[in-house]
Amino acid sequence: MSGAARRLFTIGGVLIGLALAASLLRAREQWYPGPPATERLLYLHSGKTADRLMLSFDALAADIYWMRTIQHYGRDRKSNRTTGRFELLQPLLDLTTTLDPQFMIAYRFGAFFLAMPPPDGPGRPDQAIALLEKGLAANPDRWQYAHDIGFVHYWYTGDYEAAAGWFERAARLPNAPAWIGPLAATTKAQGGNRAGARHLLSVLASSSEEYIRNAAVRGLRQLKALDSIDELNGMIERFKAINGRYPSGWQELAGPGRVPVDETGVQFVYDEATHSARLSPKSQLFPLPRPLR
Repeated sequence: MSGAARRLFTIGGVLIGLALAASLLRAREQWYPGPPATERLLYLHSGKTADRLMLSFDALAADIYWMRTIQHYGRDRKSNRTTGRFELLQPLLDLTTTLDPQFMIAYRFGAFFLAMPPPDGPGRPDQAIALLEKGLAANPDRWQYAHDIGFVHYWYTGDYEAAAGWFERAARLPNAPAWIGPLAATTKAQGGNRAGARHLLSVLASSSEEYIRNAAVRGLRQLKALDSIDELNGMIERFKAINGRYPSGWQELAGPGRVPVDETGVQFVYDEATHSARLSPKSQLFPLPRPLR
């Protein structure tokens, strides 16, 4: 038997063995289920260690860790835990992208997961930016990573100068779409301005990536909520100027049956302590971004 044939035979045997082992494990779990897991374990903390251990199965291992990442994010997003939420998100993403440095979805979706503020995520834009910078270092011609760093800065850190710089960098990379250049100009001119944010998000709402579109649409609805809160607070102050006191609630301010709601249909909260309107924590738009002018 030739050397090549022996290698093929060996690899085939390994794959068959893995398949049989997986079948046995599934059968054991079905007939003799173990107790529910009480600990959240990450067996490999180093991407480089995982890369050495997985040998030529890096891409397969990356897929497995990516699935674990999605499960971890989804589980914690629905969890009522008050501590330790999303604690494995960054390590899992680091493992995944070290095993497969070209795993674009892991970089881009992973950064979005990391940047999302509580309760929808850990609120770590710094980790999101570091993950995207790792992707750009491994794939220096990918304009998407530079673009996403700009978006994270714009929406989550409020560093509009950095956002504009990253949009400019993205525009210079190969195959970058023509609409990125104007984003940089708008960010420089109107950073922190609602009109500028609305323009930027309107452009991103037509992105080819679904998660970018969804994030942009959600951002536009949040801007609408900010506008509504300003209008409601203006109504509250006008009521005070006319009546010499603040309204007792929405019914007195807006009239019977006229309760103001946000874009998701959830009622705005009338804060009796501060006599102001705010978004309900029950709203899908909660929490709102930092105030924009």
